[in-house]
Amino acid sequence: MNKTFPFDTDALIPLFLAPMAGITDWCFRLLCEEQGCDIATTEMISAQGYMTARKSIGAYRRLTARAHFEKPLLAQIFGTDPSWMAEAAKALTDTGRFVGIDINMGCPARKVTGGGAGSALMRDESLAGRIIGAVSAATALPVSVKMRLGWDENTGNAASLARIAELEGAKLVTVHGRTREQQYSGKADWEGIAKVRRAVSIPVVANGDIADGPSALRALKVTGCQGLAVGRAALGNPWVFMELRSALNGEICSPVDIHERLQTARRHAAYMRAAHDERTALLEMRKFFAWYIKGVRGAAEIRTRINTAPTFEAVYALLDQFEASVSDQTAASSQAPLPSKISD
Repeated sequence: MNKTFPFDTDALIPLFLAPMAGITDWCFRLLCEEQGCDIATTEMISAQGYMTARKSIGAYRRLTARAHFEKPLLAQIFGTDPSWMAEAAKALTDTGRFVGIDINMGCPARKVTGGGAGSALMRDESLAGRIIGAVSAATALPVSVKMRLGWDENTGNAASLARIAELEGAKLVTVHGRTREQQYSGKADWEGIAKVRRAVSIPVVANGDIADGPSALRALKVTGCQGLAVGRAALGNPWVFMELRSALNGEICSPVDIHERLQTARRHAAYMRAAHDERTALLEMRKFFAWYIKGVRGAAEIRTRINTAPTFEAVYALLDQFEASVSDQTAASSQAPLPSKISD
C-alpha cells in the first residue's frame, strides 16, 4: 500500500484521470481504469447547484453516478461561497461513493471564471484559503485542490496557493503546468510544477502534456512529483494509462490496432446507452467515436457520416464498414511486392 497518498492505492506512482466536463462520467472512467488508471475524478459539480437543485434533476444524478466496480473516485466541486462548498462536500461525503473531495481552482473556462470560480480563485488567495478550510472542516474525507500555475505569467502563485492549501487542511494538490491565460496553448511548464512540489510537504500530482511513456518519465524527472494526471491525452485513447504504466515499469507497450479501438468504442457506446436515454447517448457518443478513429486513414469521411447517423445501429454499420476497409488497406500494404533494386 502506498502510504504517501491519503487514499488507498497500491501504485508507487499513481496515475490519475483528470476531471473533464462532459467527458469523465462513469462510462469513460471505467474504460480508463481497465487500462491502468488508479484514481479518477468526477466531472466538476457546482456546489450551490448541487445543494439547491431538485433531487429529481437528472443532471446532478448523472454527475455523481458511480459504477459499483469502479476504482477510487474523487468528487470535484466548484464555487465561490465557502458555506455552499462546505455543504456540498458534506452531502457528497454522505453518499458514501467517494474517497475524497477535490476543489476546482484550475478550470480556465470563461463561464466558470466569469463567476469567480475555477482558476479565478487563484487571484484571491484569501477566499481560496477560506474555501479550502471550510471544505476540510466539513468532511472526514481527504481534500485535494486542482490548480494551475497562476492566472497569467505575471501571477505565477501556485506555490503560494499550495502552501495555503496545506495549511487549511488539504492533503493533496494537482497542478496543471499552464496559466489560465494560456488555456491549453503552448507547452506545460514542468519546472513551474517542480517549484510547487518543493514548496509543500503534501503530495503533488503533475498534469499537462503527459501523453505517452517518454513524456511521463520526463515529467516525473523534472517535477519530482508523486503522481501523474492525464486529461486530454486519454480522449479516444484510454490505453494511454497502459502505456504510462508500462513506461514506469520499464516495459514496452504494444500499440493498439483499429480492431481494439473500435471494439472499445462499441463498449463505450453500450455503457452510454445504459446511462442515458437513446437520443442523448447517441449525441454524446459522437465526439467519442471521432476521437477513437482520429488519425486513421479515412476517418474524416466516416466521422461526417457518423455525425448524421440517426441511430446506433446505423453508426455500428458504418464502423463495420470502416473496420473492414482499414483491414483491407493493411492487408494490401503487407502484400505489396518489395522493389527488385534499391537505388543508392
